[in-house]
Amino acid sequence: MNMKALAQKYNDYMVEQRRWFHQYPELSLEEWETTDAIAKQLADMGIPVKRFDGIPGCVGELTGGRPGPTVLLRADIDALSIAEKTGLPFASKNEGKMHACGHDCHIAIALGAARMLSDIRETLPGRVKFFFQSGEEVAKGAQASIKQGVMEGVDACFGLHIWSQLDSPRFNLEPGERMASCDSFDLVIRGDAAHGSAPHQGHDAIVAASAVIMALQSVVSRRNDPLNALVLTIGTLDAGQRFNIIADRAVLQGTVRTYSRKFRLEVERLIRQVAADTAQAYGCAAQLDYHYMTGPVINDDRRLVELAQSAARKVYGDDILVPLERMTGSEDFAFLQEEVPGIYGFLGTRSASVPGSGLSNHHEQFTPDEDALRHGAAIMAQFAVDFLGRK
Repeated sequence: MNMKALAQKYNDYMVEQRRWFHQYPELSLEEWETTDAIAKQLADMGIPVKRFDGIPGCVGELTGGRPGPTVLLRADIDALSIAEKTGLPFASKNEGKMHACGHDCHIAIALGAARMLSDIRETLPGRVKFFFQSGEEVAKGAQASIKQGVMEGVDACFGLHIWSQLDSPRFNLEPGERMASCDSFDLVIRGDAAHGSAPHQGHDAIVAASAVIMALQSVVSRRNDPLNALVLTIGTLDAGQRFNIIADRAVLQGTVRTYSRKFRLEVERLIRQVAADTAQAYGCAAQLDYHYMTGPVINDDRRLVELAQSAARKVYGDDILVPLERMTGSEDFAFLQEEVPGIYGFLGTRSASVPGSGLSNHHEQFTPDEDALRHGAAIMAQFAVDFLGRK
């Protein structure tokens, strides 16, 4: 079976699908029409489809000609609340919504892989699950789908993300840490109000909050192993009622990112301790609400990494693979990797011939090179074949 040729055969189909989904973007956990359209495509291929209860997204299950393991291929399907400014003839028709991260491409790639594997289904030992996942941008879709059994019976999973900082159609598949965890928190500092002319009669929540913001960086610099990357960011500070009133309340919102699964679980306690002790020094109190969102994406199964790299080289040669630095962005594919061994890669879509293809994901003019679609589908499909057939 020649995956390169099969991918070329379905190239126009993938481009057509990508452009259709690009025109009709839906936000996280609202992708009902997107799910309907995906389910129809899968059904037309003769692939049975399962829907989820109460959330969008679906799973197509392709059964091979003889028994074997199960591999899951994942594509996220949600768009962003961005007003598109690409000027493309197939630009978004849903005002204020855009597939600016490339999930329309992910849908097209997975559908392309599904058509390719459908052509050779009788030769496959085992089963392929095509998981079209809702709500990645809000880090809720993967976990919700897992609770409804999407990972049951799965032996390994594969995911990819198109990437504007890589040349098209190069592919990155590396072992180790690839994306950081992402957690958030709300921190309320409570003081006592007073007139601005008599600060000694109150306890200033703004001053206390300012001290807490600075003190929290000691978690990064003094409580964390310097060899472990850690980001602790306060993104918002809301405080005060009037220019001449001592504030009695300040609300901070922030995020924490790290590659360490172990240290990630210690950060909440450290933030709580530092915030409480610092606020108390100013006569104030601190209340922390910590929200665990998604863990780090780590390709820690070396055998699986080697299998994926081999699949890419088998189809497109050694030059297809390129290095890429790990990043502190996050992906809820991490939840899938916590269930079974998984591999996550990045597909380059930057091309000098495609205006906007070098702009960052989430940009209002983001325009990936569509020639990369067939490469992603071919590598995804080849990985599935090789995993199912490995001894």
